[in-house]
Amino acid sequence: MNANSLRVYLVDDEPLAVERLERLLRQVPGMAIAGSTTDPAAALEFLSREPVDVLFLDIQMPGMNGFELLARLPDQPSVIFTTAYDQYALKAFEVNSIDYLLKPVDPEQLERALRKLERFRGGAKPELRALFQELAAKLDSARADYPQRIASRVGERVHLVELAAVTHFFAQDKLTYAAAGGRTHAVDHTIVELESKLDPKRFVRIHRSILLNLDWVEQVNSRFGGQMTVSLKDAAKTQLPVARDRMRALKERLEL
Repeated sequence: MNANSLRVYLVDDEPLAVERLERLLRQVPGMAIAGSTTDPAAALEFLSREPVDVLFLDIQMPGMNGFELLARLPDQPSVIFTTAYDQYALKAFEVNSIDYLLKPVDPEQLERALRKLERFRGGAKPELRALFQELAAKLDSARADYPQRIASRVGERVHLVELAAVTHFFAQDKLTYAAAGGRTHAVDHTIVELESKLDPKRFVRIHRSILLNLDWVEQVNSRFGGQMTVSLKDAAKTQLPVARDRMRALKERLEL
């Protein structure tokens, strides 16, 4: 490793986002990737014992958001936030962030942020722990607006299904079902209603009758004739079709 290299670390709960950013950073001279993870808890453990120069950090992550992670770090690195939404952009500039990158990250964005980083290096770092804690609380409050479970009614019984376990919702024979744990659960919502009700960072419409949980995507398959399917990480390795008019949106969300 070059003595003048910047040690960088990447944290993003989307594996494809990490892979893309790593690929871009490897093309930049003077960047030494100290590590990366999709698990904020693992990032906290690593960064607590291995300080880095620059942290590329997603804001909205399950379990621990980016601001909460920063609030727990013993030493504050320079931060470049990566996010699919720009609602936190101004807050990012108010803290010790050098810049923010709106996903999917492109080379021009990255170059701009790294130029700004060079200008900021060596500057005084204010104590930001209290502000990070405040931002973490606000972010958790905003996320609480989205449901974490959904009801499935069978006769007189109501079963609550954890949305994190739902691989996808699908419509069939005028009914809507949630697929989770190898079973299907009837729900009292249409696909359109679910699309507007659930967290758009997690659930995306890939077909008029399918709402997909991006956390469960294992790979995307392009087939002859322009067809596309997604393979899920469930036990059955479920294959789901992607409608032509939904392909572009899915690719953007997965940063393909």
